[in-house]
Amino acid sequence: MKTQKHLLIYSFFLMVLSTIGNAKTVNLPDFTELVEKTGAAVVNITATTNAPESNQKANPYNEQIEKFFGRPQQPQDRQAGGSGFIISEDGYILTNRHVIHGADEIIVKLIDKSEYSAKLIGEDEASDIALLKVEANNLPILKIGESKKSKIGEWVMAIGSPLSYENSVTKGIISAKGRKFNRQNYVPYIQTDVPINPGNSGGPLINMNAEVIGINTLILSNTGGYMGLSFSVPIDVAMSVVEQLKASGTVQRGLLGVNIQEISPQMAEYLGLDSPKGALVTNVNEGSAAEEAGIKVQDVIVKFNGETVVTSELLPPMVGLIKPGTKVMLDAVSYTHLRA
Repeated sequence: MKTQKHLLIYSFFLMVLSTIGNAKTVNLPDFTELVEKTGAAVVNITATTNAPESNQKANPYNEQIEKFFGRPQQPQDRQAGGSGFIISEDGYILTNRHVIHGADEIIVKLIDKSEYSAKLIGEDEASDIALLKVEANNLPILKIGESKKSKIGEWVMAIGSPLSYENSVTKGIISAKGRKFNRQNYVPYIQTDVPINPGNSGGPLINMNAEVIGINTLILSNTGGYMGLSFSVPIDVAMSVVEQLKASGTVQRGLLGVNIQEISPQMAEYLGLDSPKGALVTNVNEGSAAEEAGIKVQDVIVKFNGETVVTSELLPPMVGLIKPGTKVMLDAVSYTHLRA
């Protein structure tokens, strides 16, 4: 019996050593080079909103009142912090709108501790994107990637200033794409498990090719802290907004003029579809672009401007990226034989 126990222990010991040895051969990603390539282009942002001036008139009895009741508290300037990243050598910077909205002064600090006063070029509430500009040249920049080419499960990295800790680096994977929140129709958020917290807002989501593919924007949490659900605005959406903010300071979006709904498996079977994909048209607005194109109720939109409409939620962001007046190709399957 003793010999058998010794053999079992020895076998278990060999198994542990074998597992450790195999673990060493696994090639996990090294983020050090990625940080060196991208870190200098990420900035810390401080947005200050000035307190309103007091309208209180001079009162000869104030000194006596203050002796008994104390000096009244004066309004204080309010500061908010966040992150951003440089997209051009001459000083254009991307961040979230909620980081700088309503600020009277915006200060941008680089990793080398240099500071600049930033001008707000424009902001867009629907996408929560803001474009800033500082007067500088030869600044480090981030390479713009293509978020639509990113894949679920791939490694990504975030750099920002969570809880005011500047240039903090975290990593994770893409958990899902095309996420939607409430009535937000124009942003198909990228979901990751990259740890972000207040202060990360406006910072870049970077892939392993050192390309920015998203802007870290929000978290879902029951406590206010990170719980494994982080969401980023795709860089494709952000750069479309940037182009318009540069040109006019405002953003216009395409409008198809239809109401749509998701296609369930039962509905797909009824319509004779191979799978529940596309967007089912439930209403066509009079005088809309959809009506002019001949779209009818119960048509299923399967492609828009060359892109497959996998779910109905993906169609509004596709349309929103197109400037009004632009001609696009739309593929729809008609089911006139099913109409009453």
